[in-house]
Amino acid sequence: MSPVIPMQPQSRTEMVRACVHYRNGCKVADIDLDAISDVLEVDDGSFVWVGLYEPDDVLLLKLQEEFGLHPLAVEDALKAHQRPKIESYGDALFIVLHTAQAGANCDIGVGETHVFFGPRYLVTVRHGASLPYATARERCEQHPELFRMGPGFGLYAVLDYAVDNYFPIVEQYRAELQVLEAEIFDRRFRREPIRRLYDLKRDLSTLRLAVSPLNDVLNQLTRFHPHLVRPELRVYFRDVQDHVARVAEATDTMREMLTAAMTVNLSLVTAEQGEVVKRLAGWAALLAVPTLMASWYGMNFEFMPEFKGRWSYPILIGVVVVVVTVLYRVLRKARWL
Repeated sequence: MSPVIPMQPQSRTEMVRACVHYRNGCKVADIDLDAISDVLEVDDGSFVWVGLYEPDDVLLLKLQEEFGLHPLAVEDALKAHQRPKIESYGDALFIVLHTAQAGANCDIGVGETHVFFGPRYLVTVRHGASLPYATARERCEQHPELFRMGPGFGLYAVLDYAVDNYFPIVEQYRAELQVLEAEIFDRRFRREPIRRLYDLKRDLSTLRLAVSPLNDVLNQLTRFHPHLVRPELRVYFRDVQDHVARVAEATDTMREMLTAAMTVNLSLVTAEQGEVVKRLAGWAALLAVPTLMASWYGMNFEFMPEFKGRWSYPILIGVVVVVVTVLYRVLRKARWL
């Protein structure tokens, strides 16, 4: 699973992918970052959703000032390379999840999404390979009756969108595994399928490490933090938790199948090598009979009665043929030839 390393954005426009003001589940307007604090000053139940991609430290410090974010969370979001986790900072949460994106040549890019989640804001910070969350925002805007419950429904949409992106990758791995299994059971040792099986198992392990911690994150969201996640929304987070379990089970199953395929291939290759050794031993036994008899007559002895017999040579040839034929039949019956 090779990481996709994007180019570093050069302007704030490229880093700020969305900054939207919502009220009662409906979009009010796209606003500038400087207007965030002015919007939050009015206690009208509205909230702001900000989407960032590869932000620099200046931009994150600006958001820290506007939303009052905890400096430790901002530091983690700036450095990236964090493990999936959920941390509480006062009345706000900081969530890290790993994302995956299918690339060319069956390569999978791995990225990160850092989420700042508060009573009146939702900030998503994407690093590396990650699809934009514009689709998740559109989904929320299509359900204003749920979106009016606050940014909690937006967080659900983000998590659900990120987890759903794992399923095409799992299906891609499953299809590739079926192709490799056909090559593995060919009983011929080839380095390329074995190498690809190892790469596939490594990628599945990476995907498993990305998915597994999300279960703990979703478990906390469904059990705790009622001031952020309303009880009506917990059923949606449980649905995402179910999807996480399905991806984890699929990756575990494929990892076991990969291990079994590699073991079976090794067993088949070993058995085939044993058959080759048996055949070589059988032919060596057949060649040993005439070699032994010919070696007797290769000795320089004077008193050997066979030398004076008229039919000694034909008799010797006949004996060799009979012995070799009998030995051939015995080895053939024993499946050594």
